[in-house]
This record gives sequence, structure tokens and C-alpha cells, in this order.
Amino acid sequence: MTAEMRILTVRQPWAWAIIHGGKDVENRVRNLAGDYRGPIAIHAGLAPVAWDAVSDVRKILGRDAFTESSDGWAAAHGRIIGVVDLYAVHHAESCHGRTVVEEVNPNLIRGHHAPTCSPWAELHVWHLCLTNPRPLANPIPYKGALGLRHLDQTTIDLIQKELP
Repeated sequence: MTAEMRILTVRQPWAWAIIHGGKDVENRVRNLAGDYRGPIAIHAGLAPVAWDAVSDVRKILGRDAFTESSDGWAAAHGRIIGVVDLYAVHHAESCHGRTVVEEVNPNLIRGHHAPTCSPWAELHVWHLCLTNPRPLANPIPYKGALGLRHLDQTTIDLIQKELP
């Protein structure tokens, strides 16, 4: 039997940013992970693209680094697009790291000179700290849902076949 893996549905373009853009923090209003640490399959949800978030991604990555054709992100809905490793979870209030000023990330970091662990981090929420993104060679259709869910062995096997 293969090691446990969980799945998290994330709205676009955030799902793309986690797998392809270096987004190392997923912001949530509560700690979805509990004590779980390990691999998480990233599922690009079916919800319409959060177009205000597109400008946030462009501010962090640069306009040329993220376009509508970047790795087909706008079309990748309802599919598992990659896997990351969850290595820590903490609340923004206990976040340590570099200082991000409002001019760098005005839509994500609300407040001037807010200490955060990542330019992707928001204040007043939980940070799911992610590392080691691995895109799937062929995204896998999957039905999303809320929360950090367990994956069945058949889906884990499909994911592992699509990893580099």
C-alpha cells in the first residue's frame, strides 16, 4: 500500500500558482490540516476564475511570467494538476519570516510592514506551508469538494503514474 495522500481543491489561478508559480502558502480561515503533514494533490476547482486574483499573481510573479496561456491554467478546471508537500501549518499571528510591505503585495497583505513567511501569505488566517511542487504530466479529472480530504488508493495510483 502506498503512503497516504490528501487532496485540496483550490480556485484558479491559485492552483496554478501553487504548482507552477512558487506559491508556497495556501491561506485558509481555519486549520484544515490538523496534524497531517505530507503530500497533497492540488485540484483546480470548477469555480470561475478569480480574475482579481490574476492581478495579484501578476504582481508577485511579474506580468510576463504569468499570462493567460501560462501552462494552460485557465482551462485546467475540475482536474488534479499536481502534488505538493505540506510541511507546516501556523496562524499568521505566529508567522515569522521576512517583512512584506504594502507596495509589494497590496491585495494579499493588508496592513503596512506586516511580517509574513511568504509574499503569498495573508494576515489573520492560517498558512498551509507548501514545498516541492510536482506538476502532473496529464491532469486527472476529479470532483472537488471543500476541505482537505483523503484520497482513495486508485486515485493515488493514477497520480503517481502522472508524476515525473
